[in-house]
Amino acid sequence: MKARRRAGLAGLLLAAVALAPAAVSAPSATAAPSCGITWGSLPKDTGVDLGSGPITDVRSGRHGCFDRVVIDISGDAGDHRVRYVSTYRAPGSGAALSLRGGARLEVLVGNPTYDPDTGEAVYDPADRANLVDVTGYDTLRQVRLGGSFEGQTSLGLGVRARLPMRAFVLDGPGAGQRLVVDVAHRW
Repeated sequence: MKARRRAGLAGLLLAAVALAPAAVSAPSATAAPSCGITWGSLPKDTGVDLGSGPITDVRSGRHGCFDRVVIDISGDAGDHRVRYVSTYRAPGSGAALSLRGGARLEVLVGNPTYDPDTGEAVYDPADRANLVDVTGYDTLRQVRLGGSFEGQTSLGLGVRARLPMRAFVLDGPGAGQRLVVDVAHRW
């Protein structure tokens, strides 16, 4: 009796293996990473307080799951607001500014591009419409300086589509801080 049960169980196992789908192979080197992004596309807003130092640089980077914009600040970062807008506008004048891509992100930073004590420019890029070269990026299409007004600075990010994004502040370099804005490659 035991021999029949074993033979029956063995037969069932063989049948189950035969009917099971083929084994899944390891992902290829070109497969997209599994990102598990849960950021969403709603505004990221910390308030309206101004920081203690001016913006000194804007740079960007490409990652496996997102494109990144980094805003370097020589002191403490002020509050920030990052949100999708239908039209990106210059601070103060309200003039519409064009951005490449299917969606527009407005990044409002509580730090100016000038020295608050002297009024002299600290961050004065050669091309305000193209702060960084985003050629070949998956999501970013343009990073534009809208301007500084009343101690705050506005940047516009042209992105491929309305995608999840996040914003946060990190310490450094040196005694300063940096505002980081990440925009995901996909939902």
